[in-house]
Amino acid sequence: MNGDRETVRVRQLDAFTTEPLAGNPAGVVPDATGLADDQLQAIAREMAVSETAFLFENDTDSDADRRIRYFTPTQEIDLCGHATIAAFAHLHEDGAVETGTTTLETNVGTLEITVSADGTVWMSQESPQIREVELEYDRLADALGVDAAALEGASADLPLAVSSTGAPAVMAPITYLSDVGSADPDLSAIEAITDDLDAIGIYLFTFDALDADSTLHGRFFAPGAGVPEDPVTGTASGAVAAYLDRFGAFDEFPEEVRLEQGHYVDRPGIVRVRLEDGAVRVGGRALTTLEGTMVVPDTEEDEILEA
Repeated sequence: MNGDRETVRVRQLDAFTTEPLAGNPAGVVPDATGLADDQLQAIAREMAVSETAFLFENDTDSDADRRIRYFTPTQEIDLCGHATIAAFAHLHEDGAVETGTTTLETNVGTLEITVSADGTVWMSQESPQIREVELEYDRLADALGVDAAALEGASADLPLAVSSTGAPAVMAPITYLSDVGSADPDLSAIEAITDDLDAIGIYLFTFDALDADSTLHGRFFAPGAGVPEDPVTGTASGAVAAYLDRFGAFDEFPEEVRLEQGHYVDRPGIVRVRLEDGAVRVGGRALTTLEGTMVVPDTEEDEILEA
């Protein structure tokens, strides 16, 4: 019994998949109006998925249709691809968003979100920002638990760099799929590297993919943001596509990049990325796996008053 306690609707969706209990689970709070920051953080901690998206009526100076904020179990982050895909898949399923394009205000600016007739959600991302970094292969290999020679062998034409389309990530190409699968990350060492390089995580990837139709296979580690390994990552996928374009990984850049992720944590998913006139768009499907209500926790101010 909740008595007179306030409750909010909560949803959990699996993003970048059409199969339940695959892809990347995200929390979604469809109406977070009136909730304080510490309440948002407490709800995200209770949801216990890598990110929870909170939707609001837009109260900023922008003309965006909605505002969104993202929280991991430990902190707020500026942008999250899979939680955006999940949020708009829910809104479309709920009849709150029609097929077509809408605008979304985030901490990194206004994004365009397009929902296709088949339910695929496409989100624009920030203009790519890419910088090469000075990072010893031995240090990176020790942090990821991989062979340094496998990293160096894959990096002849693809230097170590931080790429961002809203959330900066270290790009770490490696030779074979077996190298990706056998990685044994040292999370504290990864966090030290990302702190040094002002990045949110490390994206380890190879062109040696499982599916012949896939462009690459990746894993993403972001312990500094409270996410030891993110199963399927939209922001890192946009960032790696921009990185591959910047350093000429293809003679002719594909119309669509298809990225596999999550297979080594039993949450397989697929991210689609398109580069159009310099703009990065990330797309995927999502489905609802859990819905209900949650009691809103007291704010820290309430707790002080009660004490």
